[in-house]
Amino acid sequence: MTLKSKVRALLQRFEVDEFTDLKLREKYRTKYRVEIGLYSYGCFDFSRIDPLTSIGRYCSFSKSCVILNRNHGIRYLGTTPFLYNSRLGVVEKDTVEFTPCAVEDDVWVGHNAVLTASAGRIGRGAIIAAGAVVTEDVPPYAIVGGVPARVIGYRFQPDIIQKIEATGWWRWDLDELRRRLAESPNLLFRPAEELAAR
Repeated sequence: MTLKSKVRALLQRFEVDEFTDLKLREKYRTKYRVEIGLYSYGCFDFSRIDPLTSIGRYCSFSKSCVILNRNHGIRYLGTTPFLYNSRLGVVEKDTVEFTPCAVEDDVWVGHNAVLTASAGRIGRGAIIAAGAVVTEDVPPYAIVGGVPARVIGYRFQPDIIQKIEATGWWRWDLDELRRRLAESPNLLFRPAEELAAR
């Protein structure tokens, strides 16, 4: 059984709701040094998400994407992790440190996407296409793809992005989302049309 399948089985065994479980988030914060906002899912796998990662609310991670927050020592005698990872018993302390990565709210990371140590910030509302290799920061609401990943478009026009940002919707809880859905479904499902009229 692979580590990934063990984690998945453990989550199912204890019926953990990864969307809302606060104890699970506390465990990842204290044990793995990964902050995960409410309603985000697919990111509870310490074998794929490196320490010093912060993840906002309402993020969607495929089960095959990874966030790598450190590189091998490319100028060392060898590139083996034995020369930089103290947990492997050769070096007394890590010689290559983790770098922080901030994934803001409402980010979608597709299958087999890789965020490298040089990608320090993924902006709110961004989409990382399947198979993308992200080597730099990603602007808010950008859609990036390719190797290395490049901006291939934006989800909305700048004026609509500004209006979406003004709503602060990612701070809403599920009850508020339901209430807004009842009041104005177009805001949730066709925000460009709804907000253009405002």
